[in-house]
Amino acid sequence: MCHTPVDEPPPPVLIVTGLSGAGKSTTLKVLEDLGYEAVDNLPISLLAPLVAAPGTRRLAIGIDVRTRAFAPQQVLDAIEAHAFEGRTIRLLYVDCAGHELVRRFSETRRRHPLALDRPVGDGISLEREMLESLRRLADVVIDTTDFSNNDLRQAISTRFGTPGAKRLTLTLMSFGYARGIPRDADLVFDMRFLKNPHWVPELRPLTGIDPAVRAHVQSDPAYPEAFSAIMGLLTLLLPGYAREGRAYLTVAFGCTGGRHRSVAVATVVGGMLSDEGWINAVVHRDRTRGTDDDARDVDEQGSAADAEVKGPE
Repeated sequence: MCHTPVDEPPPPVLIVTGLSGAGKSTTLKVLEDLGYEAVDNLPISLLAPLVAAPGTRRLAIGIDVRTRAFAPQQVLDAIEAHAFEGRTIRLLYVDCAGHELVRRFSETRRRHPLALDRPVGDGISLEREMLESLRRLADVVIDTTDFSNNDLRQAISTRFGTPGAKRLTLTLMSFGYARGIPRDADLVFDMRFLKNPHWVPELRPLTGIDPAVRAHVQSDPAYPEAFSAIMGLLTLLLPGYAREGRAYLTVAFGCTGGRHRSVAVATVVGGMLSDEGWINAVVHRDRTRGTDDDARDVDEQGSAADAEVKGPE
């Protein structure tokens, strides 16, 4: 049976507006981290063409009194026109109490866009009056008076993120201490306490992605308890990092040359975290380095036994 293809609905559009100093810029940055294509301070004349343009990503469009030829009614007209075309368009209004806005402008020493030569309170009052129609018809109003930046991030993620998605971009990296700890590592686990496959002739030319090397590493009596502790720590920490708004996290595993133990452990951890719903990329920085380099790194430290104890191997 032949099925007629069904066109996918266009991605939703979120228009972000509100009072200057209330947190619109932070809101757009969070939305961008959530997968939106964020456009700030878009001229009104370009609003309708942008909303109508084809695309696969959700749009977040920032419009406020800084926008050229800003007119609240034109924003409302564009929303109404495209709503009739079947496009899902939502209006988010970021609000804040006047006294808090005065404090924020005073602390940052920024000028209010509507009060360049007047007291900041005058600009806040004028802007609030101009935007009243947008606030009244907004789908979502977020009052940031008592919010920290982190509070706002959590509020935006909760309201506009995909339910159940774990948004932390997680990288698991193996490396060799002989070539230094990765500069972008947030957490580092040292695997040099495990027995080294480098000293097994048939395993030396292999790497930690080979089952034989992985089995050798996992046969170390210290491995099960250590691996369980590492997984327990990551399971505890990752939700907290995500909740606090971290967009990227790199967890690094190091060993002598970065070819055996660190590669094996990073690969297994990546698989376990994937099973738990954490999307991650496993990167082996030094896996393709030659075994001659590994031997030279060890020889420079003295005997094999010494190298296992001393580091950096």
